[in-house]
Amino acid sequence: MKKLSLLLFAIFLTISMNAQDKIYNLIIGTYTNSCESKGIYVYDFSVDTGDFSLKANTENVINPSYLTVSQGNDFVYSVNENGKESTVSSFGFNPKSGKLKFLNKQETNGADPCYIINDGKNVISANYSGGNITVFGKNADGSLTKAKQIIQHSGKSANEKRQESAHVHMTYFSPDKKFVLLNDLGMDKILVYKYDKNAPKNVLTLKETIDTKKGSGPRHLVFSNDGKFVYVLHELDGSLTVYKYKNGSLKFLQETTIVAKDFKGETSSADIHISPDGKFLYATNRGDANTINTFAISKKGTLDLVNQVDTKGKGPRNFVIDPTGKFLLVGHQYTNNVVIFKIDKTTGKLADTGKRIELCSPVCLVFAKQ
Repeated sequence: MKKLSLLLFAIFLTISMNAQDKIYNLIIGTYTNSCESKGIYVYDFSVDTGDFSLKANTENVINPSYLTVSQGNDFVYSVNENGKESTVSSFGFNPKSGKLKFLNKQETNGADPCYIINDGKNVISANYSGGNITVFGKNADGSLTKAKQIIQHSGKSANEKRQESAHVHMTYFSPDKKFVLLNDLGMDKILVYKYDKNAPKNVLTLKETIDTKKGSGPRHLVFSNDGKFVYVLHELDGSLTVYKYKNGSLKFLQETTIVAKDFKGETSSADIHISPDGKFLYATNRGDANTINTFAISKKGTLDLVNQVDTKGKGPRNFVIDPTGKFLLVGHQYTNNVVIFKIDKTTGKLADTGKRIELCSPVCLVFAKQ
């Protein structure tokens, strides 16, 4: 009887462990000035069923619109998008409980940070209205040092309303972490910086600048899973460009679009990601469209449109694909929800599961291990 009890306990423990392995933390950053939000929310998310449950949230965090999780899964860094008073915040993170403990914050010295990345040494923010980049060091406890480096961009482009000055929209590590790529929407440029993580001051030094089509407004980019290609989504005209990538250099390969041929209305491209298996690329369009496009990625790195579907909400600002590639979650800034789609791994097509996470103005979604 005792042996049977031990056997049953072992089976139960194994099942529990397997079930636990299939639950991920889903961390969501929000805007707090448009509706009732406490800042950052952490959910349990099942990659088997697409079910979710709230487990923790912060209190009184201002506009943590974009987030990044440390490689060790023990810290979360967020921008606090608040005009000229913008900051970047650091939090200790408990993956099991989902609790976030505020550590400190530092001024960005650039208005309205809209993207943030980190590695073992540094945290880098892209400051949209400020038109600059800020590099912070990390203290031993995960908190932030004061700014180590601030790089100011200067320039404008064809769209007088949106490109009257520099607007840095994204910072992104190359796969080998030797470079940081930046999209400047206001200047119609992609800039590649050499990255020296251990440098006390000059962490970033400019390597090269790539001009994009005038009035296109480069917003977000993503690397192919093998690191050989870079895909750049342009906010203002809906174009999507493909570049060959090698050692910090980009070579133009293809241009396509996420705008339907018969579409009439405002285009406002938002986010871009590639499925974990590397077969499909997805890109969202806000404005009057509120759609997401699926593209098949060829062996040569080029894109072929699969289809375009409604995101089932307004303002699809950001989306995320779960680490297993089963679900794609779209955060809608204006309809205050996250719509959960299931991915057909063969075709790449999306199917609405009918499941919704209701919360104020979701802007950034990030998966992390428990």
